[in-house]
Order: sequence, then C-alpha cells, then structure tokens
Amino acid sequence: MQKSILVSICVSLLLIFGAFWFAGRQGGVDSTDAVSIVGGKQLIDISAKGGYSPRVVIAKAGMPTVLRVATRGTFDCSASLVIPKLSYQKFLSPTGTEEIPISPEQAQGTMQGLCSMGMYNFQIKFQ
Repeated sequence: MQKSILVSICVSLLLIFGAFWFAGRQGGVDSTDAVSIVGGKQLIDISAKGGYSPRVVIAKAGMPTVLRVATRGTFDCSASLVIPKLSYQKFLSPTGTEEIPISPEQAQGTMQGLCSMGMYNFQIKFQ
C-alpha cells in the first residue's frame, strides 16, 4: 500500500512541475518586436499554436491597428480565439493569417485575447 502512495505522489509532482514548465516556456516578456507601423497603421503580429506568442505586446495607443494572428498547422485550443474587448470570437483557419482591425478608440488600455477554454492567452498593452 505504501508503494502505491509513493508512486501517486511522484506522478502528481511530475504533473505539477510539467505544467509549470509548459506554462513558462511561452515567456511572459513584454515585446515590442511584434509591432510595426506601415502607412500610418500599426500592425501587431501574434502566432497561435500551442498558445500565443508573444504573450505580452506593447503597442501605441490611439492609432488604427491591425492584429494579425498567424496559424501554421494549428489544431489545438489556440485556434479558437476570443477577444472580449472587441466582441470577437472565431475559429481560426489551421494555416493562414487572420487580420483583425482595431479602431483608434479600441486601441486603449489592455486588450486580452484567449482561447475559448481560457487555457492560453495574450495581452496587448496600448500605451
């Protein structure tokens, strides 16, 4: 009986540490590399596969913006994108780029995107 308890504890610890490792590998570092300005429009590029990358983007507030979400063989939960602030909800194509317009009025504060299960997420911080 004690051996089965010890095995259960070891498996539980492996699962817990594995979850922390998996969550941490997507990085939480603020990124401005995903932002470019072309023709007076701000472009924000995020990839969706096994989560969203980058997870935090710093962008300019109050300017016309296009969020471009790229998928490449994405068949997981991150293909089901929800952006509450935009009332946006869509199943993304497994491969391609979805362009989501964001008006200057909407490009304020922090905007969160997440999968439909809430397991994966990203933030755009408009400053």
